[in-house]
Amino acid sequence: MLSRNEVKYIQSLCHKKQRQLEGLFIAEGPKIAEELLNSDFSIKKIYALPEWIEKNAINNIEIETIDEIDLSRITSLQTPNQVLIIAAQKNDFGKPVLKNKLTIVLDGIQDPGNMGTIIRIADWFGIEQIICSDDTVELYNPKVIQSTMGSFVRTKVYYSNLKDFLETVDVTVFGAMMKGKNIYELQKSKEGLLVIGNEGKGIRNDILECITNPITIPKKGGAESLNAAVAAGIILSHLV
Repeated sequence: MLSRNEVKYIQSLCHKKQRQLEGLFIAEGPKIAEELLNSDFSIKKIYALPEWIEKNAINNIEIETIDEIDLSRITSLQTPNQVLIIAAQKNDFGKPVLKNKLTIVLDGIQDPGNMGTIIRIADWFGIEQIICSDDTVELYNPKVIQSTMGSFVRTKVYYSNLKDFLETVDVTVFGAMMKGKNIYELQKSKEGLLVIGNEGKGIRNDILECITNPITIPKKGGAESLNAAVAAGIILSHLV
C-alpha cells in the first residue's frame, strides 16, 4: 500500500507549480504508457496493476505494483486505467526550423482538451512542431497529456512571445479567421505557419498584424463558430 506521503507527492504533480519545480509530469493509461516506453523520454517511476505488469516486460525502470484502491488514490482520471507513469519533462528542443515545414502556432489556447487534440491532429498530419504563446495552456497539464493519446512524444512544443517571434519569420503566415480566402481554394503548402486563435476571442490584434494570408472555412449553416481543434483539423486537411 502506498504511503500517505507518496500519494500526496504524486497528487502534487497535478499542479503546474510543482511540475515545473520538479521538472516532471504524470501520464496515465496503457496507450500513453506504451508511447512513452517507446520514446526517448526519461521515465522515473511506474505505478501499475499486476495485470499491466504481466503484459509488459519492463527493464531498468523502477516499477511498483499497486492495487486498484491505490491507483484510485493517485489518478487524475475519473476512471483509473491500469498504469500511472512519472516522467521527466523535455523542454529544450533548440530553435524551431521553419523552412520546408508546416508549423502550427497557437495564440492563447486555454482548454487542455483542445490543446491535446491539436497536438494529436498535428501528429496525424505529420506536423512536427507547435509554437505557443506564453499564455497557452501548459503542455504537461495532465489533461493535455491525456488528450494527446501519446502524440506529444512526436511533437515539439515551444512557448514564446508570439509577437516577437512572428516579426522575425520569413515564411507565409496563415491565420484562421472569420474572413479570409476560402480554404477550399488553397493550394497545398509545404511551408508556412498556421495561426489558431483563442477559443472565444480568436487571434489577438497584435498577432493579426503579422498574418500574411488570412484564410477561412466557409460557413453554410447557423453555427456561430468552430472549436479550435476542429478548425485546425479541417484547415490542415486542405493545406497538407
